[in-house]
Amino acid sequence: MKAAQIHSYGGKEVLQITSDAAKPQPAEGQILIEVAAAGVNPFDVKVREGLARQMAELQFPATLGGDVAGTVAELGEGVSGFTVGQAVYGQANALSGQGSFAEFTTVKAESLALKPTSVDFKTAAALPLVGVSAYQALVDHMDLQARQKILIHGGAGGIGSLAIQLAKHLGAYVATTAKPEDADFVKSLGADEVIDYTSQDFSLVLKDYDAVYDVVGGETYHKSFLILKPGGTLVSMVEKGGEELAKEHNVNVVSQFTRVTTERLAKVAELVDNGTIKPSVDKTFSLDEAAEALEYLKVEHPRGKVVIQVKA
Repeated sequence: MKAAQIHSYGGKEVLQITSDAAKPQPAEGQILIEVAAAGVNPFDVKVREGLARQMAELQFPATLGGDVAGTVAELGEGVSGFTVGQAVYGQANALSGQGSFAEFTTVKAESLALKPTSVDFKTAAALPLVGVSAYQALVDHMDLQARQKILIHGGAGGIGSLAIQLAKHLGAYVATTAKPEDADFVKSLGADEVIDYTSQDFSLVLKDYDAVYDVVGGETYHKSFLILKPGGTLVSMVEKGGEELAKEHNVNVVSQFTRVTTERLAKVAELVDNGTIKPSVDKTFSLDEAAEALEYLKVEHPRGKVVIQVKA
C-alpha cells in the first residue's frame, strides 16, 4: 500500500512516500480502516522530528499520522458495535508506526465512532483531536456555564476555532487571542472580544474570568493565572504542573492529555450534525504531498486544520 513513512527522525526531507508499505492487520480490539483522509496535527511534526521519543521510540520505517476518517475494512477479534463498510472517524496511534498517512491504518475500536453524516471525509478528518480536545476541556474539565467568561488562546487555530464555537453554544462570553489578520475570522466564529497578541498584553486587558483555555504555554500560560477570578479554572494543553501557581491565585489548574474516545467522538459528531460547530479546513494536500503538509502546518500557523486527502 502507499504510505508516508520516515526511516529516521528529522526535518521535511525524512518523510518519504512508498508504494509497497506492508498493509497493517488489526489486532484484538482494533479495526482496519481504509483511509479516505487524515488530519495533520502539530504532534505529527514532533513525532517526525523525534521530539516525542520520551513517549515511545518508533520502529522504522514508521508511518506517521493520527487523525483519520474512512471506511471500516476489517474487524479485529473482540470488536463489536461496528460493521464492515461503515463510515467512521477517530484517531490512530501516531506513535505506533502504523499511522493514518496511508491507504490503510489500524485504530482501537474505543478511539473510533461513526463519522458525522453532514460532512465529507475530508472535513471529518479535521475533527478528532481538536474536536475532542475542545469538548474535554470546556465540558469535562471546566463545566463551562452560560454567562461565564472564558479566554481561549489561539482562537484561529484548529483547537481554538472549535473551542470558540462550543463556548458560544454553552452561552459563555468569549475572548480570544489572535493575529490582526485573523480577527474577522475569529469574530465570525462567535468571539465577543479579540486580543491582538502581537501588540496587546491580554493580562492587562482582561480580568475576573471564569476559565482560560491555553494551547500556547510558556509566558502565556503563566500570565493566564492573573486574569482568573478566585475559583476559576485554567486548562492547558501544553504545560504540566502549576499547582503552586494555582494555590497562590486560588484557582484550579488542569494539564490536559486529550483522550479520543468513542463517547466524546459521538458528542462531537452530534455537535457537527446539528450545526453547533463547523470545522474549518485551511488547506488540503494529497498523500504524495504529506511532507509539504507537515511543513505548511509548522511554518504557516493556518486557520483551522490541514488535511491530507488519501482517497478521492
